[in-house]
Amino acid sequence: MKNLLSIALALLLCASLSGCFPVVAVGFGAGALMAADRRDNATYLADEEIELKSLGRISDAFKDGVHVNVTSFNRRVLLTGEAFDAAARARVEEIVRSVANVREVQNEIAVAKVSSVAARGNDTYITAKVKARFLDDTRFGAYRVKVVTEARTVYLMGLVSHQEGDAAAEVAAGTSGVAKVVKVFETLEKKPPAEPARR
Repeated sequence: MKNLLSIALALLLCASLSGCFPVVAVGFGAGALMAADRRDNATYLADEEIELKSLGRISDAFKDGVHVNVTSFNRRVLLTGEAFDAAARARVEEIVRSVANVREVQNEIAVAKVSSVAARGNDTYITAKVKARFLDDTRFGAYRVKVVTEARTVYLMGLVSHQEGDAAAEVAAGTSGVAKVVKVFETLEKKPPAEPARR
C-alpha cells in the first residue's frame, strides 16, 4: 500500500515537473512548487515558456518522423527522443537554440525510428518509480530533481549540491527498469563558511 501511495505521489510530481505548465499553473500547486524551487520565479516561468515555444516550432517544422521532448531547467535545455536522420536532429537543436532565453542545449536525440506508444508508456512508468523512490530518500528534496526518461535512460536535472546529485543518481540507478543514468545537473557552488563577527 505504501508503495502504491508513493507511486501515486510520484505521478503527481511527474505531471507537475514535466513541463506541463497548464497542470501546475492553477491554484496552490504552482505557488508551492515555485516556492520550493531553487530557481527564481522569472526563471521558472522562462523555462515553461522555452518548452512551449520550442515544441510549437518543432511541430511546425516537422509533421512526422521526429518525436522530441524538450525539458528546460534554469534555461538549460535537454532534448530527448528520436529523429529520422542526423540533419533532422541538428535542425531540431538549431530551432531550440533560436528560442529566446535559451542559454545552453544538450542534444540527446537518437537517430532512430520514432518510439512506440508502449515504449513511451514504459518510460513514464520508470519516471514514476524513480520519483517514488526519491520521496523515501532524505538526502535531497524530490521536488528539486527533474526526471526525464527516454528509452530507459534516466536524465536528472536540477540545481543541486554534489552530494544531492550523487544521491539522486544512486537512487535512480537502483530503480528497476533503468538502463542508464545521465546527470544533467547544475551544481551549486559550496559557500565558504561565514567568518565570525569581530568584536
